[in-house]
Amino acid sequence: MASQTLSEKLLAAHCGREKVSSGEFIDAGVDLVLANDITAPLAIEEFQRLGVSGVFDPRKVVMVPDHFCPNKDIQSAEQAKLMREFAKEQGLVYFEVGRMGIEHVLLPEQGLVLPGQVIVGADSHTCTYGALGAFATGMGSTDIAVAMATGEIWMKVPPTIKFIYHGKLPKWVGGKDLILYTIGDIGVDGALYSVMEFTGEAIDELDMDGRFTMANMAIEAGAKAGIFYVDGKTEEYLHYAIANRVSPVIASPSPRVILRERSDRRISSPDSSFHSEQAPQSRSDEDAQYAGIYEYDVSKIEPQVAFPHLPSNTKPISQVGEITLDQVVIGGCTNGRISDLRAAAGILRGRRIHPDLRCIILPGSQQVYLEVLREGLIEAFIQAGAVVSTPTCGPCLGGHMGVLATGERCLSTTNRNFVGRMGSPKSEVYLSNPAVAAASAVLGKIGNPEEILNLKSS
Repeated sequence: MASQTLSEKLLAAHCGREKVSSGEFIDAGVDLVLANDITAPLAIEEFQRLGVSGVFDPRKVVMVPDHFCPNKDIQSAEQAKLMREFAKEQGLVYFEVGRMGIEHVLLPEQGLVLPGQVIVGADSHTCTYGALGAFATGMGSTDIAVAMATGEIWMKVPPTIKFIYHGKLPKWVGGKDLILYTIGDIGVDGALYSVMEFTGEAIDELDMDGRFTMANMAIEAGAKAGIFYVDGKTEEYLHYAIANRVSPVIASPSPRVILRERSDRRISSPDSSFHSEQAPQSRSDEDAQYAGIYEYDVSKIEPQVAFPHLPSNTKPISQVGEITLDQVVIGGCTNGRISDLRAAAGILRGRRIHPDLRCIILPGSQQVYLEVLREGLIEAFIQAGAVVSTPTCGPCLGGHMGVLATGERCLSTTNRNFVGRMGSPKSEVYLSNPAVAAASAVLGKIGNPEEILNLKSS
């Protein structure tokens, strides 16, 4: 059989074939379908127009109210209500406010994402799940409606671009810096409708939170998906996640499962646990064909900052200059995991937020919130003068909990800095890793964490 990339193997397995090639169109089965409070109402409307009585498998359709929730106004309340009622009617997997988290943090930590799966979500950052060796991609609400009804998607097999990271990561440099540096190199269309495959010894050493960050931002290079190989760190993460699952609010005790026979396709059971032997195809073949190969020496990479108004407009921290700030946001689906908040707390503990700015910290899920609470990080954040929010996507998309006014500047650990992304079209958004963001919150301007290490704690 001809050699294949990891993504091609996964897609072939999900359409009952031994091989697929980039550029061909396929019908593939899916293991998980996702929507949130913004995209679900559109998908539900299209689903109802199809005239089907129920989703293909309610155990494999997940809905999370995370963008405008807790409800910011009447319109968002109505959208959340519509989604909640549909989830209850269909017996879907649903995480209510108080139990939910930002979807791309929540689903992996709940063990709902497994290596080898094909996952589609009505959110462009669904590509996050590629950190666990899944083929995961965002689709429009109409495609999601069809996936909910049939358990299948129609798509063109994307080519794969290989990114190899050599060397040892310097201090203060992590997954966010690697992906910003990469996007700065190839551009926002440098991986257009391609899979970004991340490999190399630096990736082997990168923790899972850093891998999630990199996969999350693959879409910012125009990619269809981002993907990592499964290794010991992946397995350790999955065993912990599965062992610590929290039951969703709505899961019908006797779900109305409408399944078509698909015994020829490798579709995972939603109740399965993970074993390493279940992922024999977790790597590309050695002689697989790539659309391109990029290699980087990470030892030469500094912490990166993306300037307005594109994630590709990057500069190393040493070349940033004097950029004063009005707001710093630490969290989101890109950098709202426990290691991200530990990094921020390591900078903020014993120091004070600059009096001329506000600092908003968003744990990515209730589980992360509990961890930062138990570790005393929330106390450090509040004593520093930051505000700690319930998990929400709110400020990232300019929805609530940190909307920018005209002329304001924000440094954020989120993933996009387009014109008007976080509020006024006349505001500016910069992107960085959590340590740089925390240091900047203290300095009142974008700065290197090294700059504050010698400052006297106050």
